[in-house]
Amino acid sequence: MGKATGFMEYRRAERPVYDPAARTADFAEFHGDLTEAERQVQGARCMNCGVPFCQSDYGCPLHNLIPEWNDEIFHGNWQHALDRLLKTNGFPEFTGRVCPALCESACVCGLYGDAPISVKDNELAIIEYGYAHGLVKPRIPEVHTGKKVAVVGSGPAGLAAADLLNQRGHSVTVLERDDRVGGLLMYGIPNMKLEKSVVDRRILRMETEGITFLTGTDAASLADRLMAEYDAVVLCCGARNARDVEVEGREAKGIYQALDYLTESTRALLDGRDSGITAKGKDVVVIGNGDTATDCVATAIRQGAASVTQLVRKAAASPAKVWPYHVRSGKPDYGQEEALARFGKDPRVYKTVAKKLVTGEDGQLTAVVVDTDGKEQTLPAGLILIAAGFTGAEAPLAEAFGLELDGKGRLGGADHRTSNEKIFAAGDMRKGASLVATAIADGRACAKAVDQFLEGYTNL
Repeated sequence: MGKATGFMEYRRAERPVYDPAARTADFAEFHGDLTEAERQVQGARCMNCGVPFCQSDYGCPLHNLIPEWNDEIFHGNWQHALDRLLKTNGFPEFTGRVCPALCESACVCGLYGDAPISVKDNELAIIEYGYAHGLVKPRIPEVHTGKKVAVVGSGPAGLAAADLLNQRGHSVTVLERDDRVGGLLMYGIPNMKLEKSVVDRRILRMETEGITFLTGTDAASLADRLMAEYDAVVLCCGARNARDVEVEGREAKGIYQALDYLTESTRALLDGRDSGITAKGKDVVVIGNGDTATDCVATAIRQGAASVTQLVRKAAASPAKVWPYHVRSGKPDYGQEEALARFGKDPRVYKTVAKKLVTGEDGQLTAVVVDTDGKEQTLPAGLILIAAGFTGAEAPLAEAFGLELDGKGRLGGADHRTSNEKIFAAGDMRKGASLVATAIADGRACAKAVDQFLEGYTNL
């Protein structure tokens, strides 16, 4: 009782007064794609404690049961811990490496003056222990339904949907237009952040479990055939339309979209060749402030950039007024920390936009004129990487299936259905660019919708 009383006294003394409007704003920022019905369901479970990412309602979209895992690990019950983990997250080896762990920001242990529960490390420890000790075994379905499902896209959403549908007994084929399976996991996330051997290990296990993967396959050219040969089609093609920047001299040579740069860098690394887009010896300017921008900063450093500057349009983040305080702290990520160690300063320049690109006679980029809060200056630049976000899915694929994207470049409703009853959508293609954990959760939810459509009920 004493500790509980102390905890409540701490909350009253140290925590800001609960502000419903601020909490609503926080919730809308991170969950703006929820329908009104979904909001009502979330609200019905809410205790109005003011936590924008609490474990019970607005935490990790995989609805992880971290305290139980802690207890199982503490007592050495690794098999039980692994079983519980895999019930909600099919790929903890991915989330345990790349998820920003918003749930840790919301952990009440952190509020009480102690460190938050190490959710991310727990996930990674459990799954890697499972692999190392033979606890992760192929789950080959004993009963097959005779239904065939085509999953287009092998990113986290596509893999999650394929995994559950296969476990249900449906015959699943995953189509990937790139030369390797994994989508965003393979080419959108640098190797130092997610080793590709980890992705390959999971894909091999899924093949053992009965899933067929076809690489180098353009589903748009096979739309009619897929519709004729499969009982359902799941589109998980991401939100790959990159947002551009309007700046004088945009046609200069030496400007690339961040995802193109990261993809080529990873592909070259895996192929054992030099990258066609390299930062070696160049002054690099990254435009943007998200995870992709951070990955560009870190990759450029590894390629031997002479300098790295990151242009951030907004002002430096300040601590959130609604607990957890540090959600918007603006603290450096791994890329900024590496830049600080390599060049002696944080690469981020806030309240700054590119105004004009300067080129030589050959049209090659040499510098960029920037505006920092009303003051112009010229920065040397041999390579500019645009990491300004994404505007939605690519239209040609949707059009090939006779579907239309909405005004935000998305496809599929709250039930994952499209205008064609046989076609479903999941992941970034349905929700817009988001986290790997969100994509996995949406892929699993979509699998349930597909199973309901095929069988008339679902036990997933």
